[in-house]
Amino acid sequence: MTQTESQFHALITNPVLLACICSWFFAQLIKTLIKLFSGKVHSIAELFELLVWRTGSMPSSHAALVSSLCTTIGFRSGISSDVFILSVGFFLVTIRDAMGVRRANGIQAKMINTIGRALSEKGLIEYKPIKEVQGHTPPEVMVGCLLGFFIGLAFSVLK
Repeated sequence: MTQTESQFHALITNPVLLACICSWFFAQLIKTLIKLFSGKVHSIAELFELLVWRTGSMPSSHAALVSSLCTTIGFRSGISSDVFILSVGFFLVTIRDAMGVRRANGIQAKMINTIGRALSEKGLIEYKPIKEVQGHTPPEVMVGCLLGFFIGLAFSVLK
């Protein structure tokens, strides 16, 4: 095995990376199943978009990913390590963004679209709706954090 192959193998078998990928995937899968069983999925394209890309809703895949990142780094490097402190900072910024900035932007975009549609219906302006980016509610973030923590814990303990 060459050095490049060895490094690639070490990367794709790294518990931190695997925990992050699994946390993100399972959060997206749960989110998709919730939407599917509640009758909010109307096409295969929408199902695929939910599974792979769409943000917002229960649970937060952002929270799950950063929570598993912190958990696995804490186990592997120790909670006093610089890399763990960096991951906690990244966690805090991500969670704040998910619940604060992106949520506020989504609420504002929804209101702008409501006003724009009303003005358009009255013939005052032509209006093209803007994208309503969803943030997360505190329960969505909490469930994502718990999901990520337990997946990170599993990858750390079960190696």
